[in-house]
Amino acid sequence: MIELVIFSGLQASGKSSFFRERFAATHEHVSKDAWPNARKREARQRRLVDEHLRAGRSVVVDNTNPTADERVPLVAIAKAAGARVASYSFIVSVDEAVRRNATREGRAKIENVGIYAVAKRLVVPCAAEGFDELFEVRAIDGAFVVSHAQIG
Repeated sequence: MIELVIFSGLQASGKSSFFRERFAATHEHVSKDAWPNARKREARQRRLVDEHLRAGRSVVVDNTNPTADERVPLVAIAKAAGARVASYSFIVSVDEAVRRNATREGRAKIENVGIYAVAKRLVVPCAAEGFDELFEVRAIDGAFVVSHAQIG
């Protein structure tokens, strides 16, 4: 069955590394970071997700996706395509995200104010948004640890 996986979490929480480690071989990667200067990035992202799912390809949306308002339209696209929908919440403190961001270079490094802005808006995904499964991801001793999150 095809699936849509939506990542949610602060910048520098390990989302892209986790994608490469766990999903790169089986899922398409859709991230607004791939088109930083594009107009209508949200519409482009939704169109690409829809195209991939309707072509029978599973997708990971690798963005901060901090609020239900940003996630629910993606869930609706997936459900319309008959896809299973999973959420992966990346659990990291703001201090840890800032520390990790400091080690980045080039375009990967962002202004810390961006991390603080997302942290203020970040709401952990819940089953009421339409997810079939919820997971939490933590980086512990250099490895990703995934656990099922409570549904409901």
